[in-house]
Amino acid sequence: MSEFESVFKALKTASRKLSQVTEQQIQTTLDTLVAMSKIAIPEILEANQLDLAKIDPKDPKYDRLMLTGDRILSILEEVNQVKNLPSPLGLELEKRVLDNGLELRKISVPLGVLGVIYEARPNVTFDVFCLALKSGNALVLKGGSDATNSNKAIMKVIHQALEKSGFPTAAFLLLPPDRKATQALLEAVDYVDIIIPRGSQGLIDFVRSNSKVPVIETGAGIVHTYFDETGNLEKGKAIILNAKTRRPSVCNSLDCLIIHQNRINELSQIVAPLLDKGVEVYADEKAFGALSPHPLVKPAEKDHFGTEFLSLKMAIKTVGNLEQALEHIAQYSSKHSEAIISENQENIRRFLNEVDAAAVYANASTAFTDGNQFGLGAEIGISTQKLHARGPMALKELTSYKWVIQGNGQIRG
Repeated sequence: MSEFESVFKALKTASRKLSQVTEQQIQTTLDTLVAMSKIAIPEILEANQLDLAKIDPKDPKYDRLMLTGDRILSILEEVNQVKNLPSPLGLELEKRVLDNGLELRKISVPLGVLGVIYEARPNVTFDVFCLALKSGNALVLKGGSDATNSNKAIMKVIHQALEKSGFPTAAFLLLPPDRKATQALLEAVDYVDIIIPRGSQGLIDFVRSNSKVPVIETGAGIVHTYFDETGNLEKGKAIILNAKTRRPSVCNSLDCLIIHQNRINELSQIVAPLLDKGVEVYADEKAFGALSPHPLVKPAEKDHFGTEFLSLKMAIKTVGNLEQALEHIAQYSSKHSEAIISENQENIRRFLNEVDAAAVYANASTAFTDGNQFGLGAEIGISTQKLHARGPMALKELTSYKWVIQGNGQIRG
């Protein structure tokens, strides 16, 4: 901890100054960031190319790491959306007056200092910063080595925008991409209030097992879509194709199609558009037998179920009824996003009520599990746990509350 202690102390000290910042200052700073980032797009892309050069383009991380001019502009549009959202701070959540005249108010406040550990996702640097700033939180970022140059370039622009607006830059810190920095952050109990890992299940498991700071888990998505006996074929084909191929490297993409055995004769029609997109399919025995021979269709092995592929790969599981589908999801789900395609209202009701996940869908693609799509602006991640926050973590989820008590000399007998 020693080599990082001084910057953590400065971070904590600077975080206290954020309570003096006005909403107008925040708005101005985010406007400045957007304007300066647009000018810096060539510099950011040049840094991103240095990172991409170290990764095989076939690696699922490549797409998550890659920035383009259009992607940066899209990210900056999300920054604008966050800027225009109402402030989550200072809201009166509850108010009451006790019999003795004490006035109690429950007021929303920042969590404090957020620590975010993430992998090859440079967009997270932008997303998390704007959410932290808007919600009054200080921030310490620990990106992965794969995105070192991209993160540095983005953080340089962030600090320039902060300096121009008179913000304490020490309240927003990017740690070096080495293991010593990770360990120091996980042990920073006197300086950091919450750790949020964003990335693979391996990263999340490591942070949960090693952090001395409280952790909110986000990210890993083992996503299922159940095609029910009454599912509409055309509707289902479009949903499944979108959920798998829109962006296969993100956590809301489809990993396992569960199909009712009475619809197995239509499986080839469902799978054909996926094969056209290059999706490698691992089918269980019944599904494999129902599919026409194809080099991308292979028999499923046990490990294919419960796998987050993050690529153009997916598994297929055949079931005899809704109950078996629910059991399969309960066994293998990471509690991120799950969907049913059905025209049976009772089955839809049961699925939505019984599936334990942060987001459950009926007749829609799981690709919508996203803070921006939910109207929340950018997100810090998708929380798959149940304490404090669940689903897309945006502004409101980055606040806590405190009780403010005002009296006139009351004492307790």
